[in-house]
Amino acid sequence: MNFIMILNSFKYLLVAIFIGITSIKAQSQQPNIIIFFTDDQGFGDLGCYGAKGFETPNADNLASEGIRFTNFYVPATVCTPSRAGILTGRYPKRSGLHEAVLFPFSENGLPLQEYTMAELLKDAGYETWCVGKWHLGHKEEFMPNNQGFDDFFGVPYSNDMDNYYYARSDFQAPPLPLYRNKVLVEHGPNQEFLTTRYTEESIHKIKNRDPNKPFLLYLAHNMPHVPLHVSPKFKGKSTLGLYGDVIMELDWSIGEIVNTLKAEGIYDNTIFILTSDNGPDLGSAGPLRGKKAQTWEGGQRVPGIVVWPKKIPKNEECKEPLSTLDLFPTLARFAGAHIPDNLILDGKDVGALWLNPKTEKLKARPFFYYARNGGLEAVRYGKWKLHIKKSMGWDQIKLGDFELALYNLENDISELNNVAEKHPGLVKKLKSLINEHAI
Repeated sequence: MNFIMILNSFKYLLVAIFIGITSIKAQSQQPNIIIFFTDDQGFGDLGCYGAKGFETPNADNLASEGIRFTNFYVPATVCTPSRAGILTGRYPKRSGLHEAVLFPFSENGLPLQEYTMAELLKDAGYETWCVGKWHLGHKEEFMPNNQGFDDFFGVPYSNDMDNYYYARSDFQAPPLPLYRNKVLVEHGPNQEFLTTRYTEESIHKIKNRDPNKPFLLYLAHNMPHVPLHVSPKFKGKSTLGLYGDVIMELDWSIGEIVNTLKAEGIYDNTIFILTSDNGPDLGSAGPLRGKKAQTWEGGQRVPGIVVWPKKIPKNEECKEPLSTLDLFPTLARFAGAHIPDNLILDGKDVGALWLNPKTEKLKARPFFYYARNGGLEAVRYGKWKLHIKKSMGWDQIKLGDFELALYNLENDISELNNVAEKHPGLVKKLKSLINEHAI
């Protein structure tokens, strides 16, 4: 081998090394992502959102480290459709999961042709973990490992479905199954320890991660969905009884995970998102009207905290309306992930708002409220919300068969004053938005 050939070989080696280093550096700049998703936790169930009777110091401190959103929504009033929305960035109607929830006797689930957030981030080089409640199909083909998650530890549906008899369908559900990936590891686990076990599993994942890859942790706690359960270390600790105890343990879970991130030296470059799948069943919606399974604000406006110490300013409150649908495109931006050109998303990239909440304003856009039966019941546009009092199917809506109420959410957060008669032009405009949205 002559000198020129040796020199060229050395040159190619240097180029390969440079490309490898550049690739590793690019990956190291990708933020880790944690979505801390509670079940039925209301807008008023955190101290920083006005909770009384129990303490949530870790959630409150998290809010002080980033942005606390006060107009943060989920696209459904109950579990299954809300989870489909957060993982796809699309209204649940697009995936056929907009009506009620899935049951232990359901044969369907999140369609495999849906491109999930886990698949998006996995394609961008992420490790992807799902811990906790899935509720997007218990059949193996629909489970997390077939939807982009490398690892799964949790249950396939709600904790109240444990050994439940469905008289209308004459179906006896089995004891609540606990899975590790596709393997059933336990029947009817003691629910007092679910929050603790999910937290420990999440910490184990973080500590044993691949140091050369960023990660997505989708931690979907079962609590505070009924039946309520809490570990002995939190039982009787709040002044609001069992519900307050459960919220305190969830807050403990936040603190344990944050402490782990700091101990591992990765807190600054981790996006931590804290929210709930819908409004409260037993808890508080604060000043909002309504609760779970209702399209009043209390059913779909939920806590929304976003923290990224490396990039997002601290201790900000933001009133701009956004939703969990926006997480898909926004996280894709920060992860450097490619969204397929033919993928129809209902969420928008709100990354500029996250980075500059004081100065950035979102362009007004409609947000649609779907009822538990899958019907469209309301639309918000800017500060205005047009509510259809009676659940309706799409055909009825197109015929204009409305029972209408118009609210100014800027000065009537509790939806008490119907001003439809004062703004006929606005009512007409919002009705047209509903008709145009017939997916």
